[in-house]
Amino acid sequence: MYDSFIDYTYVVRIVKDSEGVAVTPSRGRGQRVGLTRSAILRAAIRLADRDGPGALTMRQIAAELDVEAMTLYHYVPNKTALLDGVVEHIIAETAPPHPAGASWRATLREFAGSLYATLTAHPNVIPLLVTQPAMTTRNLATTEAVLVSLQAAGFPPRRGLQIVHAVTGFVLGHALVEATARPSGTRDTPNAATTADAVDRELYPLMAEALSDDGAVDATTRFTVALDALLSGFDAS
Repeated sequence: MYDSFIDYTYVVRIVKDSEGVAVTPSRGRGQRVGLTRSAILRAAIRLADRDGPGALTMRQIAAELDVEAMTLYHYVPNKTALLDGVVEHIIAETAPPHPAGASWRATLREFAGSLYATLTAHPNVIPLLVTQPAMTTRNLATTEAVLVSLQAAGFPPRRGLQIVHAVTGFVLGHALVEATARPSGTRDTPNAATTADAVDRELYPLMAEALSDDGAVDATTRFTVALDALLSGFDAS
């Protein structure tokens, strides 16, 4: 009846996810034509972008795709695998740096800028990347490319990896702060407390002068200034 013991155990295995839904996947049955793991992950990201990371349940993703929740288990075995896949998909949107001929500083700027652009495009997913780091092939390849540039500049691999971790942590933190500070669905919206009109010019003349320049409250400018300061510190060390 079954080709192997593996086939038999696959049919009868009971999977229970973190939401308490028990399912019994069977080979070939319940799979929808055209549905793939990638399509499920893209739907999950759309759902998180729209409704926040709390919406990432098997039931809600299945509803987004107009399929039964049990169908998803043919492509992602459990909730943890789903979240790992979402992180993997987000990281894959980050363009790998091209260190050939570029200085280590330029390589790190390119890496940080690409990661920041990806995170700000998916602000609701940022907390997931902080709590659910994924060791993917794409992630490793990107890190290796940065390490090559740093090694060429005289940084040993261990020191180079420390620098990569520091820059990654900086980008995640900065993107998370920006996503939290601005109203949902907006980008680079200045908070009332950081605009020149909200500052008493008599009491805080320097703050008022600094905020009178629109660039002072622009998220991209803040990111670039802070990144340059961080990279200068590595240079000094």
